[in-house]
Parts: sequence; C-alpha cells; structure tokens
Amino acid sequence: QVQLVESGGGLAQAGGSLRLSCAASGLTFRLYSMGWFRRAPGKERELVAYISYTGSVITYPDSVKGRFTISRDNAKNMVDLQMNSLKAEDTAVYYCAARRFTNLEYEHWGQGTQVTVSS
Repeated sequence: QVQLVESGGGLAQAGGSLRLSCAASGLTFRLYSMGWFRRAPGKERELVAYISYTGSVITYPDSVKGRFTISRDNAKNMVDLQMNSLKAEDTAVYYCAARRFTNLEYEHWGQGTQVTVSS
C-alpha cells in the first residue's frame, strides 16, 4: 500500500532552519505531484509548498515564499522541504501529500511531523 513517511521535524529557534523529508513507497512516484501542508492549532490546513510531478512547477504561498524550498528526488522517491528563517508562526504539524498528476485532490497523506519554533 502507499506510504508517505515524514521525518526531520523538531524544535528550532526563531531564525533557524529545519529540513523535512518525506519518503514515498507503494506508488509510481514520478507520476505524483507532491505538496507539503501544515496545520497549526486552531487554524485551517495550509498548503505551504507544491511541486509538480515533473518538477517544473513549484509554488509557495506568500507566508513562506523566500524562506521555504521544496525539492524532489524521483530516483529516491523523496520530497524535501527546506525551511529557513523560521518564525514562531511556522509552528505546526507538517504533512506531505501525494496527488496523481491526473487528479485534482491529494489522495495520500503522511502521518505528520511536528515543527515547533521558539521565539
């Protein structure tokens, strides 16, 4: 079955960096666009980074643009999220998700990894 497993979360100071990784298995990774989402307590889930299945389209919301970088390695079935200049408001559970290129909805989700930024 499809599995998405996040790693790399933890505690960071404001201004610091963390790198999240998501290892995918059970799917043809190169056919899936990938997203990193986050959910903070009391807030709605937010898409913070998107990379298309070809890697040619990458998007970020204004809240993280210039600070977060998404990348993928199709040979390793992995997608990473480099987070720099972290802010307290980046504190959330971060999830990776996979969406087959033919679909509009994300079909597969990881279990999430906690990121806590202390100010």
